[in-house]
Amino acid sequence: MMRHIRVPTKSVESTLEILKKFGWLNRRMRIISSEAENFRLIPLDSNAPIHLPPELSSFEIIEDEGLLENRMNTDWLDYLLEQINESEFEEYRDYWPNSHEFIGDMMVVRIDEAISKFTEKIAIAKLKSHQHIRLILNDNGVKGEYRIRDLAPIGHRKGKNIHTKNLESKINTKVIVKESGQEIICDPTKAYFSTKLQTERLETLSLAKELKIILKRPISICDPFCGVGPALAPLLREENLVDSLLACDFNPNAVNFLFENLTKWDKRKYPNFPKGISKVYQDRIIGHADATKLAQDPELLGIWDLLILNIPHRALEFLPKLTPLLRKDSPTLIRGRIIVPESEILSTNKRLNKILPNKLYGFDKPSLKVKRDYSSSLRLCSFHAWLKISNQ
Repeated sequence: MMRHIRVPTKSVESTLEILKKFGWLNRRMRIISSEAENFRLIPLDSNAPIHLPPELSSFEIIEDEGLLENRMNTDWLDYLLEQINESEFEEYRDYWPNSHEFIGDMMVVRIDEAISKFTEKIAIAKLKSHQHIRLILNDNGVKGEYRIRDLAPIGHRKGKNIHTKNLESKINTKVIVKESGQEIICDPTKAYFSTKLQTERLETLSLAKELKIILKRPISICDPFCGVGPALAPLLREENLVDSLLACDFNPNAVNFLFENLTKWDKRKYPNFPKGISKVYQDRIIGHADATKLAQDPELLGIWDLLILNIPHRALEFLPKLTPLLRKDSPTLIRGRIIVPESEILSTNKRLNKILPNKLYGFDKPSLKVKRDYSSSLRLCSFHAWLKISNQ
């Protein structure tokens, strides 16, 4: 059994457009008829989030065995089959990279080692099927001190021509990503952020607006693993939501792009290069810093309403080191993500509540919500915690 989204027949095309954009369509399976008249079931890829974005959230999710797509007439597979024979395709059927991620006018795919000999053919097929894409990169995982994605260019479009050789000297990986009405400047080879987490960022915005209503004033936000600033983009766009801001990252390249983005979003001039963390403006503390050491600065303690914890592999480790930054005289909110084995979700919830015992009266205890599969055994989860930390 697998997840399908049930949509009215008239909404199939618009739904497919959204699912393809985020790489949430399972191209190995067919779109099938629903038992309900004038409805269709569209198969979802395993990396599709549990909670779909608002434009799809009204549609019901159905579990169905589904039907394999064996007609060989869908999108990029057509172009792949122009370059390889049917027997090769069938031999490696389970390895073809149907999932991908768009970052501006670039596409990121992950090519399994088993089909690495077809890399150039895959790049050509993907570029032919997505005419708006300029560059396609293969994701080789993370590397180095800053855990940067190792993204290798495998195909480049210039005019009507597609190139797959000697690409490193010919390409520019700095792009603008349009999201939630903001433009986010980034270079995923230097500072990566996932465009597939837009729904998560909109949920953070909704929670931040709720916190503002509770406090009856604009809120102070601390984002100590901010990267190029994707979580801040929708927050700063919301009028009279953000008062003061602390944003830092350990990756100096990310902070470079953050300064560039803040110059656009805040409509104020920011430095060109990170030189530690500093009060750039009275209400903006920005820079290159080790988040785990922020609480060593007494001027930063106890003054933030919202803490954004975007370090899913080590969130529980860093959480106790960052909670001293939160205010103690009014309700506060923590919004975070955690990657955890599915078998350990319940025990992780207990550990999370042990770290954060000061639940705000009238609100539920923090608990993990599974958003999507991270791997065969790991789940990417989000959580939020409403707190009232005592002065005593």
